[in-house]
Amino acid sequence: MTRRLLSLAAVSPAVLSLALAACATHVPPPSPPVAIPPPAPAPISAPAPQAPRPTGPVPDLVAARHEFAQQAASKYGVDPLRVDSVLATAQIREPIIAAMSRPAEGKPWSEYRPLFLNAARIDGGKAFIARHRDALSAVEAKYGVPAEIIVAIIGVETGYGANMGKYPVTDALYTLGFRYPRTNAPDRIERENMREAFFRDELAQAFAMEKEARLDITQLRGSYAGAMGWGQFMPSSYRQYAVDGDSDGKRDLFGDLADVLPSIANYFVGRGQWQRGQPVMVRASRDTGAQAINPDNRSEAMLPQADLAKMGYRPMQAAPAGLPANIITLDGANGPEYWMVFPNFVAITRYNKSPLYSTAVYQLSQVIAGRPVPGA
Repeated sequence: MTRRLLSLAAVSPAVLSLALAACATHVPPPSPPVAIPPPAPAPISAPAPQAPRPTGPVPDLVAARHEFAQQAASKYGVDPLRVDSVLATAQIREPIIAAMSRPAEGKPWSEYRPLFLNAARIDGGKAFIARHRDALSAVEAKYGVPAEIIVAIIGVETGYGANMGKYPVTDALYTLGFRYPRTNAPDRIERENMREAFFRDELAQAFAMEKEARLDITQLRGSYAGAMGWGQFMPSSYRQYAVDGDSDGKRDLFGDLADVLPSIANYFVGRGQWQRGQPVMVRASRDTGAQAINPDNRSEAMLPQADLAKMGYRPMQAAPAGLPANIITLDGANGPEYWMVFPNFVAITRYNKSPLYSTAVYQLSQVIAGRPVPGA
């Protein structure tokens, strides 16, 4: 995913010059010239950082579409006339804006977990593995991503292909690229700007994807965020990680599981840096009086487990001692749950950055595989 940040204005210091005038006198004789040091330049204050610029609805969508078409053509080599033509019929959809404003990840873990760890997804996952065992085993052997992780992703994302999304992909990306929901709260402006820029770039990449994968993007349906297919790939991910698993000359993530399964594994390895054979997460104990750490549940900054132990956190199940880790805290039904997470947990967050999502995927995968996570 691309990210764009607002630039700070650059201020050049003033250059000061000193002009010295000479005078001639008849009496007394002139004195030898005396060197006069130039005055010290006045201190120049560093410019105050500019606050992120709020934005609102694009005032002229027709002009904005035309400009966007030229930018997409320049960046991705697509036909600007095709872009203009498709977007002329695209719609801004209010339900998409509303859905983006209230993501499920805003729920506490005690409410989020039952959305994905339920009988339908567990039984569906077991049935999926039984039907596609050979294909999944081949993908696992090649990429090192466990079959149950791949299946859990499909279960969480699309209910095993039953719900790949109802919105035209072009409408979803057009809506979020040009009408991303705005609060313009000071602490959210920068993120909202970045998210809008992200979806606008994904829209441009959708046209590149259309050309490369030989698709008609006007016929594609996906989620309210523009994700597509069995594994819900965004256009940039489709372009970079989709695999032609059966060598038929196409990368079809909508109807060909021979492409879908290795594509998900390839995403985990390429985008997530999945580590073959390494753990994802284990329940952790917390010493009485231990300091709270990682309040935002950000898992990227890994620490030695020895350092976590000094802070009062230890794994409750066996884990490779040399593997770096972090601690996340979830609001469980019976109170706070402390979990030690490893680099493979971060790999799952590359699919969706929410630690709730990654925890749900992992716990579902283990139940499908018949080995529920201790302490879950």
